[in-house]
Amino acid sequence: MALLQISEPGQAPDPHQRRIAVGIDLGTTHSLVAAVRNGVAECLPDEQGRVLLPSAVRYLEGARRQIGYDALAERANDPANTITSVKRLMGRGLADVTRRDALPYALVESEGQGGMVQVQTREGVKSPVEVSAEILSTLRYRAEDTFDQDLHGAVITVPAYFDEGQRQATKDAAQLAGLNVLRLISEPTAAAIAYGLDNAAEGVYAVYDLGGGTFDVSILRLTQGVFEVIATGGDSALGGDDYDHALADLVASRAGLQLGNDTDKAALLIAARAAKEALTGDEVTTLQVQIGAESVSQDVTRDEFEQATRSLTDRTLAAARKALRDAKLKPDELQGVVLVGGATRMPQVRRAVAKFFGREPFVDLNPDEVVALGAAVQADQLAGNGGTGDLLLLDVIPLSLGLETMGGLAERIVPRNTTIPTAMAQDFTTYQDGQTALALHVVQGERDLVADCRSLARFTLRGIPPMAAGAARIRVTFTVDADGLLSVSAKEQTSGVEASVAVKPSYGLSDDQIARMLQDSFSTASQDVAARALIEARVDADRMLLATQSALDADGALLDAQERQQIDALMQALREARTSTDAAVIEAAVKVLADGTEPFAARRMNQGIARALSGRAIESL
Repeated sequence: MALLQISEPGQAPDPHQRRIAVGIDLGTTHSLVAAVRNGVAECLPDEQGRVLLPSAVRYLEGARRQIGYDALAERANDPANTITSVKRLMGRGLADVTRRDALPYALVESEGQGGMVQVQTREGVKSPVEVSAEILSTLRYRAEDTFDQDLHGAVITVPAYFDEGQRQATKDAAQLAGLNVLRLISEPTAAAIAYGLDNAAEGVYAVYDLGGGTFDVSILRLTQGVFEVIATGGDSALGGDDYDHALADLVASRAGLQLGNDTDKAALLIAARAAKEALTGDEVTTLQVQIGAESVSQDVTRDEFEQATRSLTDRTLAAARKALRDAKLKPDELQGVVLVGGATRMPQVRRAVAKFFGREPFVDLNPDEVVALGAAVQADQLAGNGGTGDLLLLDVIPLSLGLETMGGLAERIVPRNTTIPTAMAQDFTTYQDGQTALALHVVQGERDLVADCRSLARFTLRGIPPMAAGAARIRVTFTVDADGLLSVSAKEQTSGVEASVAVKPSYGLSDDQIARMLQDSFSTASQDVAARALIEARVDADRMLLATQSALDADGALLDAQERQQIDALMQALREARTSTDAAVIEAAVKVLADGTEPFAARRMNQGIARALSGRAIESL
């Protein structure tokens, strides 16, 4: 009799054969790959023993390219073809990229990428997805060389505040690099895994993640291997790069420099980054750079640098304050604060975080490596290798998801900070008699008006049986998977017709828009309430006018000339009131028309009853 080898679902068939799965931190400045080896997560080095891979790609003639340290070494000599900080371009449109004039390479727009910004190189136009795929491919080859085996898959980290478009672009880049994406997880969550499992920590923690190009803050509850994100916040266009630019601007202003070309800009930024790193350990440093024929040497003190970048640090603390408010917690209720990202090495950042949270932050693990280490632990578990203990991740979505309703209102279906994966549904109905199709517009954001939110997708539900307005019952279901990616379906309950869309949004969200959405939702709350009330009043007025006109067309003969004239006058009064900007005026006119048509409605009802009873004996009822 043949024997079958039985294994647990998701486990490798051979209990002695481990599936090789890695965690990848695709960073703005540096990227890393890590894996669990002998029960311990560790970052994998290259042939020179370096675990960091600079996130830089240089395009050469003949379809050749340099990646990492080789590309970075030529950045000052060939800035137009050396692409750095590409993570900031993922899921962005040309018009949405800030500080375009400071970038040493040229940007163009391409309709073929859904509006996502492209980079012009000597080898043609390259998308941020393609550039990121080069970096991911290099990390993949490093891992395969280390284990001398193909990879089963990878967990890739993204900033917690990455929206749908940015997450999808990251997943596209991984697939282009030949990686099987086991899951996308948030960077702060990955860091918490590394700290939580390493220290057997429990309680509520804040993860402050300031990387090269993005900032995230997350509030997590750790309980017996369950990592639950309570709230998240941040800025997807704020990071160490901005500190470099601020220092470069300071030196350029003081020295009266005229930066005439991209080579000069790139050289000054490289020198500014070196000076920033030197000021981490020194109170004063000398920034030296060659600008054209001029050799510039400027002494910069740590105090001057901190003054020039104070507004950037304050922006991170404002986001931390919002995340705590969302979690309904005070700083002293936290068990600890974890620092993540190379930019957290700056003394002013560490001091500011310690002062804000009232405690010294955890810095036990290398802030550059901690995200990749946590991702490796999650990857090892998802590969079915076991040995890392029970681990459950409960991440959240950063911004609310919903639909456009009549009048341009945004109806939230999935509120922000909802734990994922999740599925939520809401019933809608038709607006007009005989309506056989329904257009659905999926949006993301915190404002009440669709115009103030981000459009994600549109699709149409067709084949609805003709019914009276309001009779159809259409259930719209939003499903967000563990990667934070969305699909939406709509089904008419009586007929069973349905339609769905996997939301692959058009790229092009502005760099500040995500953070500004939340800020605007607080600062403009009263205006939004008033605007929503006005739109709802106008929709009610339109509905009342449509229903009244339909009744008149069907049974107007029940009215004499004077009664018809009175109702026509009330309808005209409502039409005029509808143009008002005061919702109360419109609501009052709706009520007057409703009251004025009550006798007419009673007659219609009596007539309907009489018709139903006509010719029937009382005994049959």
